[in-house]
Amino acid sequence: MARVTVEDCIDKVENRFELVLLAAHRARMISSGSPLTIDRDNDKNPVVALREIAEQTVSPEDMKEDLIHSLQKFVEVDEPEAESVPVVAVPGQQQVTQVNTVDDSAVEFDRMTEEDLLRGLEGLVPPERTDDI
Repeated sequence: MARVTVEDCIDKVENRFELVLLAAHRARMISSGSPLTIDRDNDKNPVVALREIAEQTVSPEDMKEDLIHSLQKFVEVDEPEAESVPVVAVPGQQQVTQVNTVDDSAVEFDRMTEEDLLRGLEGLVPPERTDDI
C-alpha cells in the first residue's frame, strides 16, 4: 500500500528525499493531534500523511515552511536599532547641537607614529617568573 502511495506522491513532490521529510513531518503532526484531511481507513500515520500529499489535501509548500520553522533553533526578532553614540570630543571643542548630542565634526583623534609605538613597547617589562606555578 505504501509503495503505491509513494509513487502517487512523486508527481506532487519530485525529490524523494524531500517527500520523505515532508511525510515524516506530517506524520509527526498527526501524532501530536493535528486534524486529518482524509479518512484514516485503518492506516498508520505515515501512510495517511503520504495519502494526504498524493490527494493534495495539504500543500507541500506550506508543510515545507512549517518543517523549516520547526527545525529553527533561533528565531530572529526585529528589534529597534540602537542610537548612535557620539565620539568623545577634545575638551573645550565640544559643540552641542541638541541636548546630550556632540557634533562629531569637531572630534580630533590622537595620532601615534611607529617610532612612538616601538618606544612604548620597549618600555614594557614582562612580569617576573615565579616558581609557584
